[in-house]
Amino acid sequence: MDIKLATCFIAVDDHDKALGFYRDTLGLEVRNDVGFEGMRWVTVGSPEQPDVDIVLEPPLADPSASDADREAMAELLAKGLLRAVIFSTDDCDATFERIRAAGGDVLQEPIDQPYGVRDCAFRDPAGNMVRFNQPRKQ
Repeated sequence: MDIKLATCFIAVDDHDKALGFYRDTLGLEVRNDVGFEGMRWVTVGSPEQPDVDIVLEPPLADPSASDADREAMAELLAKGLLRAVIFSTDDCDATFERIRAAGGDVLQEPIDQPYGVRDCAFRDPAGNMVRFNQPRKQ
C-alpha cells in the first residue's frame, strides 16, 4: 500500500495577508484560488513538492455554522491555537534571516533542539505557528 500526504489545511482570516506571507515571503506558488458562498480557499505549495498542497481556508469553512461557532473559531485563531505547520529547509539560519528581513513575526530564533533538528518559528498573519527545521549536522 502506498500512502502519501496530498493536502493539508491552514486556517486564515485574511487570504490576501496570508498570500503576502506564504507566497511572497516563503516563495510558495499559488495553485488554486476558489470562492464559494462568501468563503475563499487558496491552494499554495512548494515548487519542490508539486504533489503536496497547502490550502489556506477560512477558520470555519461551513456556511451553515452559527455566529457563536464562527466567533469561537475566530478567537482560537487569534490566539494561535488552531494550526501549526512545519517546513523543512536545508539552511535554517538563512531561512530565518530571509523571513525576519521580510517582517516575519519571530517566535523563536534558530536553535539546536534535543530531538535532532535545528529550527526556528514564526507566526503567520493569522497567528498560526510556522516552524522551519533542518536535520542537525553531525
